[in-house]
Amino acid sequence: MDDVSVVGIDLAKRVFQVHGAAREGTVCFRKRMSRASFLKFMSELAPCTVAMKACSTARYWGPELSRLGHDVRLIPPVFVKPFVKRQKNNAADAEAITEAALRPTMRAVLVKSAEQQARVMLFRTRELLVTQRTQMINALRAHMAEHGVVVPKGTGNVVRIAEVIADEDSNLPDLVREVGAVYLGRIDQISKDIADLESKIAAAVRMLYGSRRCQALVGSVQLPLNPSHRI
Repeated sequence: MDDVSVVGIDLAKRVFQVHGAAREGTVCFRKRMSRASFLKFMSELAPCTVAMKACSTARYWGPELSRLGHDVRLIPPVFVKPFVKRQKNNAADAEAITEAALRPTMRAVLVKSAEQQARVMLFRTRELLVTQRTQMINALRAHMAEHGVVVPKGTGNVVRIAEVIADEDSNLPDLVREVGAVYLGRIDQISKDIADLESKIAAAVRMLYGSRRCQALVGSVQLPLNPSHRI
């Protein structure tokens, strides 16, 4: 299979569909293999362009296949869809991925290292927690408004709700106090988790740009020190 130029892979949880093609598009092989045998097969294949849809699973396999010497290309699914020639199935998807990768102007997503993926997870987890905290606060504000306690938007105003709930002289039913305490507990815990993640983000930024500055001082590599650079 030395004439294989591009391999398109349709990833799944257990069974992968692999489609190999020559530079001119001639089909070299079509294989369906288990997850366990997939990496062994790719290690025995001569280095070539390996294309997959850009998805969470591909983020794992990209670096793994790069270490085997393959040129990995992660193609956004929306760019693969027009190349599906027949009814959608795993074999058709693998062939479509190969067809898309053969196009010289096809766009691809950058393959990230495990460390880069970890930093992405850090940012996305913080974003998720911020969204959840906002939902909790808005829900609590709505419930309190039903009992005549109107508080402006904003995380800083949660303390005003807590004061009303803790005030035994307020006319809130006991059940409202109990459930409100549940909300406040969740909001407080999420806020602590967000603060912890922000500390980790700050440490990651210091480590990343600190190492870049060290390299620039040594003169080995002139790297950009633009703080807007993505982590």
